[in-house]
Amino acid sequence: MNPKKKKYIAFFAMVVGMFMAILDIQIVASSLTNIGAGLSASADELSWVQTSYLIAEVIVIPITGFLTRVFSTRYVYFVAALGFTIMSVVCAVAWSINSMIIFRLLQGLLGGVLIPITFSSIFILFDSQERLKANIIVGLVVTMAPTLGPVIGGYLTENFSWHFMFLLNVIPGIAVCILVYLFLDFDKPNYKLLQNFDYFGIIFLSLGLGLLQYVLEEGNKVNWFDSGVIVIFSIISFFCLISFVFVELNHKNSIVDLRTFSNRNFTLGCIFSFVIGVGLYGVVFLLPMFLARAVGMNSLQIGEVMIVTGLAQFLAAPIASNLYARGVKSKTLFCIGLTSFSVGCYLNSFLTIDSRFYELLLPQIIRGMSLMFCFIPMSNIALGDLPPEKIKTSSGLYNLMRNLGGAIGLALISLAITRNTIIFSGYLTENITLNNPFYQNKIAGINFYLFSQMPTIHYKSGLVIMNNIIQQNAFIESINSIFKLLAVLFILSNILLLFVKEVKSDVKTSDAH
Repeated sequence: MNPKKKKYIAFFAMVVGMFMAILDIQIVASSLTNIGAGLSASADELSWVQTSYLIAEVIVIPITGFLTRVFSTRYVYFVAALGFTIMSVVCAVAWSINSMIIFRLLQGLLGGVLIPITFSSIFILFDSQERLKANIIVGLVVTMAPTLGPVIGGYLTENFSWHFMFLLNVIPGIAVCILVYLFLDFDKPNYKLLQNFDYFGIIFLSLGLGLLQYVLEEGNKVNWFDSGVIVIFSIISFFCLISFVFVELNHKNSIVDLRTFSNRNFTLGCIFSFVIGVGLYGVVFLLPMFLARAVGMNSLQIGEVMIVTGLAQFLAAPIASNLYARGVKSKTLFCIGLTSFSVGCYLNSFLTIDSRFYELLLPQIIRGMSLMFCFIPMSNIALGDLPPEKIKTSSGLYNLMRNLGGAIGLALISLAITRNTIIFSGYLTENITLNNPFYQNKIAGINFYLFSQMPTIHYKSGLVIMNNIIQQNAFIESINSIFKLLAVLFILSNILLLFVKEVKSDVKTSDAH
């Protein structure tokens, strides 16, 4: 077969594998209640169905580059895709919550390998002109998969069963394994790298990132440092990560090349990746929470609202790619993307109890389109100027920063929602007393309606309902305040573009046209 066709087939297979791995982070989000009912699990236990996957993925992403250098991209991707498919099947037949958590951890460990390999392959397989199309495809996958996850999961659960969320991976997983094994062959194993293996590096990295992810996922549930476990895990994580940096900078054959951060564009690209992670996963967390808790939508209705973002991303892809192909610089496109995302978040900061599909339509379109203007130049800034031998390990660090951005961002957002709701509730009730005529009339009106429907209802029911209305509005205002903070974060990120050096591939692309 023509080598060019083999290259495209292999890349397409890797993209499908990456899509499955990213999709499965969020696919269980809207169906945890159903899984809990099927496995007789508590709410705290259910959270680990998602947490275990995230912890494993965060640990394995940065070391994937080293694995591919030792065993070759072909074999590592094949084994990871095969293992991910098998783990998807066993997740579907899990017999208890403990078995589900273990299987999800293994699924995340294997799925996390697929993501950085696909990224690094763009810069190894393709020249500067082909790279643009590949970046567009990968950008669509990375930004759409988190949005589509809860939608697809909710649809399958509502119409079939939660088991089908995992079985969905079987057929594409098998196809990916076959295609990758047959057509992906651009490097060879180098077993010499196993000599003087960096055991301490991998131990410190696994403990540091794993415990950090645990602290971020569980901290808000136990009021952070009021919990002894959180304090101990935070201290251990900190010392493990510091030790990891020391070991990697002094080890001859390190599993992660931290010296890549000496490249200014790569460092800035990682910072941008972190910011995008905060915004991407933050919005996917905030909007469904608002629609479920404040509006009362089910998972399918939420999916119908959220799908707008995915469609906007899809429609924006050819626009962003055409501008880039015409010679528009990465920094210019990125500025458009960051500013647009900021505008979309700001427009979303006026939510009310009456906000529905049409009130959310414009902000979602703007944010969805902005992500494509962010992703293409961001990956080009981070990885476009690196030498080929550094691409594999650097891709892992770059992807890790996006996941860490999402994890840290979600932890801070959860904390902000809890605390801001209390603060806004205080603001709303400070002028409301039982002697306030307006308040008395409202409660009397509620009680009159309730008594007309159910004469035996308790006379304090109006007071309870009024308090619930206040709490609900405080919750909505809390979400609005977070959207405003996200808008500020993204608009200020434009300042970092002043320090980005001109990307070489920008010049090549411009000259070619």
